[in-house]
Amino acid sequence: MDTSQKLKEILITHLQLTDLGPQDIEPDEPLFGEGLGLDSLDAVELVVLLEKHFGLKIKDVAEGQQAFKTFRTLVDFIEANGKS
Repeated sequence: MDTSQKLKEILITHLQLTDLGPQDIEPDEPLFGEGLGLDSLDAVELVVLLEKHFGLKIKDVAEGQQAFKTFRTLVDFIEANGKS
């Protein structure tokens, strides 16, 4: 399973995006606000999920802001830094 598909399944399952299927998550859709609608609590959980499933940590706020811009930026971050 590629990183994008794996991340979609993780987001849907663990962040309870039960109204969405993997095909509904667009690559350039923002993760927060009007995009997927994630909030600050989801951000904390997402940091934990990245460590658990991909073996990586967000080092600081700036890195998190860059990685969490869109679904695509998060996939790129994982592929560049993680152990998918």
